[in-house]
Amino acid sequence: MTKILQLGMIGLDTSHCPAFADILHNAQGPYFIPGAHIAGAFPGGSDLFSLSKSRVEGFTTTLRDEYGVPIFASIEEMGGMDGYFLESVDGRQHLEQFRILAEFGKPVFIDKPLACSYADAREIMAIAKAKGVPVISSSSIRFGQGLPKPENADDTVHSCETYGPMAILDDYPSFYWYGIHSVDLLYSYMGAGCREVQVHHVDGMDLMVGTWEDGRIGAVHGGRRGSIGFGCTLFAESGTRFGTPNAEPPYYALMIEQLMPFFRTGTPPFAPEEALEVIAFLDAAEQSMLNGGKAVALPRG
Repeated sequence: MTKILQLGMIGLDTSHCPAFADILHNAQGPYFIPGAHIAGAFPGGSDLFSLSKSRVEGFTTTLRDEYGVPIFASIEEMGGMDGYFLESVDGRQHLEQFRILAEFGKPVFIDKPLACSYADAREIMAIAKAKGVPVISSSSIRFGQGLPKPENADDTVHSCETYGPMAILDDYPSFYWYGIHSVDLLYSYMGAGCREVQVHHVDGMDLMVGTWEDGRIGAVHGGRRGSIGFGCTLFAESGTRFGTPNAEPPYYALMIEQLMPFFRTGTPPFAPEEALEVIAFLDAAEQSMLNGGKAVALPRG
């Protein structure tokens, strides 16, 4: 019989927390995935971010009362589990929280963003490497069905443009709130290797254009006017394809399917270096925006 994974959850201030709990606990639910339970959770919460403070109490109550999840007073008390969801919605907390989780030596999924600066993201990956801790981070958008795909493994992707909502909040680092979704989707096609990024910023939208080391170009169109969903135009050797992610099944359910093998084996669904470069891209994009659209090299090292 396959072991039921006992997973911990850190940070109960995002709607992902009850959504993930329902997928793993509700056997009658339409998206139920067997094989794991949320065996404990730490509420956390951030005093720096209004959308954390206003939600942590409600989501904590839901996990405890509707899904029977034990609530812990600290991360340090949560050792002995098979893996961890680091869900804290304020990515500025992730480095501090990951330092504690890394001591447990188990796989950790860090919900987007990996961190809110390249310096923090690089430190997370350095700790993971030193401790031998498998770690991965992503948006759920990259797992959505309906998005265009290369024809086969040899079908070279020459360029890609993704698009989606890109709200910028007053109390959160600029592109890390929603821009990360479309950037992560871009990287799912282009892979790591971006050299520099240039941002054209106006009140209603941002256009990010990245130039890869091999001469390819990847672009992200982020909107703040009207109703804009996620989507992608893919320019491959075999032709041009368009697509948007289907609402059913939800992106996050498909992501959980991919994370279950990760928690069992420690093998991530894509290279962790790609997750790190997403943060480098966002850092460079913010610097480009602040410098009037000047091209900015991605931070390295």
